[in-house]
Amino acid sequence: MTQAHQSTSNVVLVAVSDVFFYTKVRDALLSRGYVLERARSQEDIHAKTVALSPRAIILNMNDERLHAFQALEQIRQDSRFAHLPILAFANHEEVDTWRRARDLGVSKIVSRNEFSARTLSLVEEVISGRSSDVGDTCPPLTTP
Repeated sequence: MTQAHQSTSNVVLVAVSDVFFYTKVRDALLSRGYVLERARSQEDIHAKTVALSPRAIILNMNDERLHAFQALEQIRQDSRFAHLPILAFANHEEVDTWRRARDLGVSKIVSRNEFSARTLSLVEEVISGRSSDVGDTCPPLTTP
């Protein structure tokens, strides 16, 4: 049975194109019963969100192949996914990326380092609704 045909109650859509980083995410989440589905493009993110109704989305905001901002806009324009938890990560020095991601409705955004160090706990925070909108390493909201 493929992942697409399994129960979607624990599906997490992972939008990262780097296979090694995806493997780290997979290793952190599979042991806790999550079913992972990988998305490699903006169209893939939207199509798999519609088809699978995932429990959460993980989104690399710095991956140019994903067109993360357009994917966020598509997801949030669909009323079925207005409150879908989205955990995003981005380079910590990119203040505009963080601000724009929050404006487009990510549930939480953290640095890539924080995401790597706390993948499972961050995913569980956004799914449970316990998280604030930013991680511990949030860049300043104003540029110098």
